[in-house]
Order: sequence, then structure tokens, then C-alpha cells
Amino acid sequence: MENGGRSGWRFFLFLLVVALLLFGYTVFPLAAPLILAATLAGVLWPVHRRLTRWLRGRRTLSAAALVVGMLLLVLAPSVALSTVLISEGNRGATFVARMIRSASVEEALARFPPSVGEPLRQILDALPGDDEALLRTLRRHAVSQSAQAAAAVGATVSATLRFLFKSAMMLIALTFLLLQGDQLVAWLDGLSPLKRGQTRELLAEFKRISYAVILSTVITAGAQALAAMIGYFIARVPHPIFFTGLTFLIAFIPAIGAGAVTLFVALLVYLTGHPYAALFLALWAVLVVSLVDNLLKPLLIKSGMQMNGAVVFFALIGGLLAFGGTGLLLGPLIVTLLLALLRIYQRDFQPVAARTPP
Repeated sequence: MENGGRSGWRFFLFLLVVALLLFGYTVFPLAAPLILAATLAGVLWPVHRRLTRWLRGRRTLSAAALVVGMLLLVLAPSVALSTVLISEGNRGATFVARMIRSASVEEALARFPPSVGEPLRQILDALPGDDEALLRTLRRHAVSQSAQAAAAVGATVSATLRFLFKSAMMLIALTFLLLQGDQLVAWLDGLSPLKRGQTRELLAEFKRISYAVILSTVITAGAQALAAMIGYFIARVPHPIFFTGLTFLIAFIPAIGAGAVTLFVALLVYLTGHPYAALFLALWAVLVVSLVDNLLKPLLIKSGMQMNGAVVFFALIGGLLAFGGTGLLLGPLIVTLLLALLRIYQRDFQPVAARTPP
């Protein structure tokens, strides 16, 4: 009987490990939207409870209102930005097409400001052949690159569809967590092998850190956009409010950031014939806009995590390198999980005589 019990226990552990591996393999493609949904649910939970009381206990209506609000908060700026970018892209393509169809290279170069046209003219003067032959070569090269351009467009459409799918999964998971998040937490607390309340303690730590990371990200993006706007007005950039909004949105993308947008605007200023303003804006991007992110975000997260600043900095950088953009949230959460488990071990499992001061 004892051997049979051991065999059954081992077989149960084997099935449990297999089930966990299969579960992880199934959930892994949706890991990023699920983590983001759990984070937003934890941050929005106090708002959800207040809104539910205000709506006289209608939790479904409260959750739907918050999800629609999140959808509008993300979708409306994205649609507006995409519309402007498509419009500007069409204008740029029209300009390039007219330039290529010009009667001569000299006429095409005349469309550029002197700071750009003169270097291009010197480069073209050093090339052999006449203007017409050069234009024919450029046209043939443009046609030969059409297949690659079509492939790039296809990749862009595919990436957009993946983004929309993951966004939809995130919103569905957020709705579920807002409706049944408290029941899920109670179920996990009862199912966990930890003592009663320890799982809730870990989840509370996750909620606090998630709130600190999201709040610091929003504040940092706003501060960077404000710093960039000051530079845009000083450099007399056309449409500074539009570029400020673009900087604020791109500041949430770790791989690009607000500094890259400001450098791109500096390039546009240079191409329009204002080299000194472009140089100022490039220096402003490196020394001010980018520095705001490097200094302000770790300080804000540190105040919310009550953790050493160096640990916060390396958690952010390590998470970004390991997991991409989601790592800015996962890095601090992983460090918080380790520290919370060590604290629980010292408080609840370690003998009193062996405990060290915190």
C-alpha cells in the first residue's frame, strides 16, 4: 500500500509538471498582454471599486466603462497620429515623385535648401555621366526596389495586425480581471502552498510596484514631452504642438524613446535649411530630453518601491535587455518577488536566533 501510494504521488507530480509545462507553452504567446492586463487591473482596482459604489453595485457597467476608457485613451491618439503620418507620408512621396520626374537633376536639386542641395550637387558632379543617364539609373533602381518596398509594407501590416490582436486579448483579460479579480485572488490564496495571507501579500507588493512603474512612466513621458516642447519653440520648429504630442506617445516605446523623436525633428529642421537650430535641437535631445528619462524614472520608481536606486536602475536595464519593452515592468516585479520572498522567509520561517537585522 505504501509503495502504491508513493507510485501514485510520483505519477501525480509527473502529471503536474507536464500540465505546468503545457500551460506555460500555451500561455507564453499571450504573456505580454496578460501581464499588462494584470498590471492595469491592479492599478485600476481602487477606481473600479469607487465607480462600482457610485453606480450602485453595477460591477459589469463599471468594468465596461474602464475598459472603454482605456480603449479610447490608447486608440484615439494612435488613430490621430496615424492619420497625420499617412498624410505627411503622401506629401513626401508626392514630392519625391515630382523630383524624380523633373527635367534635370539641377531642377530637382533646386527644390532642396542650399545646406542640403549644395553637398548633393558636389556628390553628383563627382559622378560620371550626364544628368539624363543618372536619372534613368535612379528610376531603374527605384523600380528594382519595389519588391522590397512591397515586402516592407506587408511586414508592417502583419505587425499592425499582431498589435491589434494582442491589444484585444489584453482588453478581454482586463475585463475579466476587473469583474472577477477578487475571486481569483481568494482562489489563489487558498490554493497556494504558502500560509494564508502570504499570497495576498505578494500580490499586494506586485500591485504597489506596478502602480509605481506605470505612474513613473506616465510622469516621465510628460516631462520629456515638456522638455522637448521647450526645445521645439526655441528652435522655431513648425507645428511644435504636433511634435510634442508625437514625442509624448513615442516616449512610451522603450526601443525608440522621446530623445529619438527630438533627434528626428532636428534632422527635419536641418533639411529645411536651418543648420544652427538643428544643432541646438540635437544637443537639446541628448543633454536634456534623454537625461530626463535616465534620471527621473529611476527616482520615481525608487520612491514607490522603497529600494536602493542602483538596484532599481539595474532591474530596469536588465528587464529591458531580457524581455524587451515589457521588461521595464517585469524587471522590477522580479526583483520585488525575490525580496518579498526573502522577507517572508526571514519573518515566518527562519528561527528567531538566526535572524539578522533588516
